[in-house]
Amino acid sequence: MPPTDNQGSFLNLISLRRNQVVSMDGNHEQELEDLELFQKHVADRFSDLAPSSADGGDELAEPLLSIFWLRKLLDAFLLCEAEFKAILVTGRDSAQLSKPPLDRLVPEFLDRMVKALDICNAVTHGVELGRQWQKLAQIAVTALNQPPIGEGHVRRAKKALKVLLTSMAFDDKEQNQGKWVERSWSFGRLTGCPAAPKDRNGGNIGSLSWTVAKSWSASKQIQAMSSNLVLPRGGESTGLALPIYIMSTILVFVTWALVAAIPCQERTGLMAHINLPRQLGWAQPIIFLQEKIGEEWKKKEKKGTCGLLDEIHVMEKVVQFIVDFADSFNSPVEAEKEEELVAQVAELAEICERMEEGLVPLQQQVREVFHRLVRSRAEILDLLDQTKMRILALHCDMPGVLPPASLLSLSVSDPIPGGITGAF
Repeated sequence: MPPTDNQGSFLNLISLRRNQVVSMDGNHEQELEDLELFQKHVADRFSDLAPSSADGGDELAEPLLSIFWLRKLLDAFLLCEAEFKAILVTGRDSAQLSKPPLDRLVPEFLDRMVKALDICNAVTHGVELGRQWQKLAQIAVTALNQPPIGEGHVRRAKKALKVLLTSMAFDDKEQNQGKWVERSWSFGRLTGCPAAPKDRNGGNIGSLSWTVAKSWSASKQIQAMSSNLVLPRGGESTGLALPIYIMSTILVFVTWALVAAIPCQERTGLMAHINLPRQLGWAQPIIFLQEKIGEEWKKKEKKGTCGLLDEIHVMEKVVQFIVDFADSFNSPVEAEKEEELVAQVAELAEICERMEEGLVPLQQQVREVFHRLVRSRAEILDLLDQTKMRILALHCDMPGVLPPASLLSLSVSDPIPGGITGAF
């Protein structure tokens, strides 16, 4: 799903303007114009993500939190991130980033980026989990699409679907207790591996190689990202502080939506972690989407513990119906029950097809976001390095005067915390 946008021309325009020799007043006016365009583009992109109205009777419109919708969300994020980086970095005098409030806001933004890398890693493995569920559901679809439906077909479908439901229920329990690290699965083929936890039917589930600390929580990660997110006031609202705030808000919202949709470790209290200012025009579409996602969270019977992804929610309902049918199966099947089963299997087949076609590209997009954040962080640190070297050179001529500690602590060689890059 390649993004379509006027981003290229906008970024070229910023680069051209920064390379021109202009007066300070003229340069300030251009930056204000760039900032205004950025806010407009943010509003437009997130408005496009709003659910389609039902007045046209369009039943084919993609629902909120479907795979297709999440891919559009990540497209919007990547476009906004590229535009933001052009405003912050392209042709920028590095000395500007060492002045208040940027000497505080930029390091805070870099810290949010690192936390977002953790979220990307968790979401990637959550998507992989969804792919394994799809494979189990596909086993049942294949078994039940071989008329006439016999006891052997039903038994094979039931076995696969019970493993699927067991894994979902186990996920719910483990997410609430924060113990993903204590289990290793790969929900493809049942194995006899003694190290794997047993499912309720006596089978074993193989290994999904990703471990995190027991205390790691997707919910707490989002909370930490948003805890010091404060709207710029006064003169700060017309400088670089505002685009940093806007991009930070977008980063928090996008990671929040991903965690809400995709199975991730420990999401208790997730809905309480975003508080956006309602008075800003660019924030209105994001607030609207946040409220809609909150409504979905409340509507789902399990409070979103398995993720609010539309395909997973539909799959769980259909799978439960088929398992109930299999539990009471008697041959020959009544015509009415067989008709209902055929309809449910067809719906499950459609969900499997959507997941098979969409989850891999979604996983690739999450990885693209991960690598984009790593590259952007390095570029910003490189700009800060330039500032640091200037200040250090200046202080070499001023003995006894120490440079700001915040600058000395930031370097392009700053390591990404260990373990974050493992899945990428």
